[in-house]
Amino acid sequence: MPQVRIADTGESFAAEDGETLLAAAQRAGLPLPYSCQAGNCGSCKCELVEGEIFELEHSRFALTSAERRQGLVLACRSQVWGDTTIRRLDDEDVAVHPSRVLQCRVAALERLTHDITGISLDVEEGGSLHFSAGQYASVEFAPGLARPYSMACAPGEPRLEFHVRHLPGGRCSGYVAEKLRQGDRAVVSGPLGSSYLRDRHRGPVLLIAGGSGLAPMQSIIRTLLERGHPAPVQLYFGVRAERDVYNEAMLQTLAARHGNFRYHILLSDEVSSRRRGGLVHLAVERDLDGVDGIKAYLAGPPPMVEAATAMLREKGMALRDLHADAFYDQQNGGSSYGE
Repeated sequence: MPQVRIADTGESFAAEDGETLLAAAQRAGLPLPYSCQAGNCGSCKCELVEGEIFELEHSRFALTSAERRQGLVLACRSQVWGDTTIRRLDDEDVAVHPSRVLQCRVAALERLTHDITGISLDVEEGGSLHFSAGQYASVEFAPGLARPYSMACAPGEPRLEFHVRHLPGGRCSGYVAEKLRQGDRAVVSGPLGSSYLRDRHRGPVLLIAGGSGLAPMQSIIRTLLERGHPAPVQLYFGVRAERDVYNEAMLQTLAARHGNFRYHILLSDEVSSRRRGGLVHLAVERDLDGVDGIKAYLAGPPPMVEAATAMLREKGMALRDLHADAFYDQQNGGSSYGE
């Protein structure tokens, strides 16, 4: 049975022939960062030091040709066929929280935009959900209707908050939009995801969100500011039109209270006298002088995340400073840039 060694820690685990690095590590109880588990997001990148693997199909945006030449692989798409040694890219900041299954009840529903619903949940059984700002959980609203959604609340708050965008043909999001009511039950399992706030970073923070990708960014911003983060924090929030803007009052309040926080709202499909126009990654590119000392967090539609990731990498941002969560839906392309 092949053995996999983690070079930076000296830990090792066994893998079945043909088993992926991620699956084998999970079975052994060793934490490797991951998110989509389908080769689309790039969260599980690691360095292949030596060994024999077979790479399964994956998105070229999740792992570029240049990264492959540098020896990087996706743990979720790398089958093990011999003894292998890997190195984690961000070992010192691996967030490990206990996995919970929480029985909850819908405390409040709020129509945030024409297609995004804000959901507040009270936890009734299962304890507290300990998570890092930016992570997500699986939320089941009815038997067989479960999807991953990012926490919009800050860690430690008594109520869990999620933003659910209604996707055309989406069974789960359609149920939320049309049938979910206050007092209904929901089951939350988690936390999950590696695009979380790196607590030890004290430098500038750049956040780029599209559509309901504001949810994890909202959690990160509130956590940073409540902890007295000393460096500038900037949010770029891209949507299609004015009707897609939400929670601006919250952003205004935070900006008024914290001199180091600024936000920018971009409309991609609509001209406005009070908003900047165009795609959000291009606005960031125009405004950004350099990337030294910055950590970036991205969330939203895959095309937006992919474009922003490519732009930041071209500007010289290191992988260890770039944390992206692309909202790949289960409707085969239901997300698009500008949401």
